[in-house]
Amino acid sequence: MASPLDPALTSKTLPGLCRTCLARSQDQAGPRCLHCGSPRLLRHAELDTLTLAHLDCDAFYASVEKRDRPDLRDTPVIVGGGTRGVVSTCCYIARTYGVKSAMPMFKALRACPDAVVIRPDFAKYKAESRRIRAMMDRLTPLVQPLSLDEAWMDLSGSERLNGGPASWQLARLQNAVEHETGLSVSIGLAANKFLAKIASDLDKPRGFAIIGAAEAKSFLAPRPVGLLPGVGPAMVKSLAREGLKTIGDIARRDPRDMVARYGAFGLRLYELANADDRRKVSPDEGRKSISAENTFFTDLSQRKALEDELWAVCEKTAAAARRYGLVGRVATLKLKTADFQSLSRRKTLAYPIQTSDMLFRAVQGLLAPDVDGRAFRLIGAGLSDLEEADAVSDDFFGGDEARARRKEFALDKVRAKFGASAIVAGRKLKRDPRD
Repeated sequence: MASPLDPALTSKTLPGLCRTCLARSQDQAGPRCLHCGSPRLLRHAELDTLTLAHLDCDAFYASVEKRDRPDLRDTPVIVGGGTRGVVSTCCYIARTYGVKSAMPMFKALRACPDAVVIRPDFAKYKAESRRIRAMMDRLTPLVQPLSLDEAWMDLSGSERLNGGPASWQLARLQNAVEHETGLSVSIGLAANKFLAKIASDLDKPRGFAIIGAAEAKSFLAPRPVGLLPGVGPAMVKSLAREGLKTIGDIARRDPRDMVARYGAFGLRLYELANADDRRKVSPDEGRKSISAENTFFTDLSQRKALEDELWAVCEKTAAAARRYGLVGRVATLKLKTADFQSLSRRKTLAYPIQTSDMLFRAVQGLLAPDVDGRAFRLIGAGLSDLEEADAVSDDFFGGDEARARRKEFALDKVRAKFGASAIVAGRKLKRDPRD
């Protein structure tokens, strides 16, 4: 890893790059740039050869709001819902008080009573995201967004076109984003996607960290298993019962044991623990939305009957989201009346979800105003504004969603082993058996 600079490197001569003046050196020694004296110095043996990066905007929503309101520069800022909502994100000042994403707003304000709370403005955040994405696209066509504020980039083959190795291009991009948008980003440069995402979180804000192939396994080994994507609190406890507390513990385990205990997910954990991630940066990867719908045999107008049907399509949609490893921030209700009029209702959620319970709660509220005596022949539910579940920190999920995830992942395991009909929700039993 490099940046923050490892003191052990100061006596060695390594390729260097100054993030301030962008000067490059093949024999840089010491903690400061030889040209401008800046401490924002990168030094790493693989500095000029690594090409895969992860870019992450720093406290994105809060940073956009602070940029637009300079009077809030030194003020703790929380972006989120009202007193009964949750924190979408918060600035770094608020984090020093213990505020974090997905925390209930009343707890956040109890921890930081002087914070300024701002309602999310997703149209503004999407516009800024597009500006930054355009700057990335100018460097390489291989950009894969994970969400509004982060993306992977593969800069292999771009050195001659863009005038320097990937590390130099990324440092220049980092400076350009800050200069042109007034926002800061952190960058992780590494041997694969998994490591790059970890690296981008090592030196925030305005960070640039490197994890090379040579030190990847030793870097991962002492770190807790919770650093691995998909390993939440419940999984941490499960792994601990097996004596697997660090990533190194998993790396040393026989992969056949991991498969026998945890199935395909166990093999994935073993591979990541050994710094093995062969995924490519795929600009076209990912779905725009996930949805399911059902056309009734007989038109329905009663709210209870419609909600029973709605629950069924929410289950299908959420199960697909979990299967694909995706979460969505926008819930959608679709209705078609008996005379074929189509209706669509959308709701932007405070945090991303992938569970039946939380999707149903969202679209159930959207359904109520339309149950006015009209007959309907179809109902559907969907999730959009998708991102990879692995890209979302476990603590970003709201408490209700976190509880629902634990329950529904457990049900998924039972159904995978004994069949889809092994456990059936009560609402399903009330539906037309011909469905």
